Amino acid sequence: MRQIIEMSEREYFAYVGKRPGIFVGTASSFHQLTAFLTGYDQHAIRHGGQELTGWHEWLVSRRGRNCAHAWPGQVLHIALREGWNNITDLLPGDETRAIEVLFQLLDEFAAEREARPDARKSD
Repeated sequence: MRQIIEMSEREYFAYVGKRPGIFVGTASSFHQLTAFLTGYDQHAIRHGGQELTGWHEWLVSRRGRNCAHAWPGQVLHIALREGWNNITDLLPGDETRAIEVLFQLLDEFAAEREARPDARKSD
């Protein structure tokens, strides 16, 4: 019998961030991690879990301006201020930095959301 461990969204993101290769097959792919998180979000929306509602807007606010990029591009703007050419083909150092910043931002976003009195609880 498998034991199910319940964790908050913030704890889950920290868990994924520590060993992303377990979830996407490679520890160094920002693009694969954003695809994984998009799948996480879609599953939560469909099944009534704690989705990433407000994530894009939070990133835009954090960055201080908007553009045509979806949330992965917003993360890259924050992480790689010098810019990038292709989200699916980042330089190794940029890839590492983008992944690190992604999980820092997710932690901050989840912490702020948990602190709100109206925060939704996941099932």
